[in-house]
Formats: sequence, C-alpha cells, structure tokens
Amino acid sequence: MEKTYLQPTNVPKPAGDYSQGLVIKGGKLVMIAGQVPWDADGKLVSEDLGEQTRQVFENLKNMLAAAGATFADVIKLTIFLKEREDFLVFKDIRAQYLIPPFPPTTLLVVKDLARAEWKLEVEVIAMVD
Repeated sequence: MEKTYLQPTNVPKPAGDYSQGLVIKGGKLVMIAGQVPWDADGKLVSEDLGEQTRQVFENLKNMLAAAGATFADVIKLTIFLKEREDFLVFKDIRAQYLIPPFPPTTLLVVKDLARAEWKLEVEVIAMVD
C-alpha cells in the first residue's frame, strides 16, 4: 500500500497536527463508527475528559485490531467535541496513540452528542494491506 500526503502550494498549510489530504494506492478500507467513552460493558468510564478520551482511543485501538489494523493505518480522523477548550486535553492524549504524519483530520465542536454524559466521540477510517 502506497500513501502520498497532499500539501499543494495553492492550499494553506494545516492549522494544527493533521494532513490536508492523502492519496492511497491499494489496500483494504476499514470504516470505524464513532467510538464513545464506554467500557466493554457499556458503562461510562468517568466524567473526566482525559479518562473519556483514553477510553475512546482504547476502543478505537481494539476496533482497528479486530480489522488487522493499527493507528498507523488510520487515513482519516473525525473528532466531535462538546467544548472547544477540551481540545488541548484531547490533543495530548491523541499524541499517545497517533504519530506524525497525522492523518487528515476534521474537528467539530458540537452542541450535543447522543448521550449527555459523553464529552466526545471519534470515528476513523483506516486502510490496510
């Protein structure tokens, strides 16, 4: 599988830790629905944003593994946060799971999520050989 990260000179550079675009040749596409801060028993792990974020990434890691993938195979990340100021905590924890070059990423600050106790939801798309 061949990955080419896109950053044309006529498009502004990313405003953060992500890539503007990515072209992939070959491989198998893996779509993972938004993961939330529930443990394997379907219980909220904590009210704490850091703990919720870690649980979301652990859930993503387990879903990726079930497809034979890792975070290195992620080609698109979509983040839903309820509070803009939560991004710094999120970003620090994300850095424990993803390494540069970061995949194309979209961050959405939303009014609410499906459950009031969730502070975030994250979905990914991955590509594996």
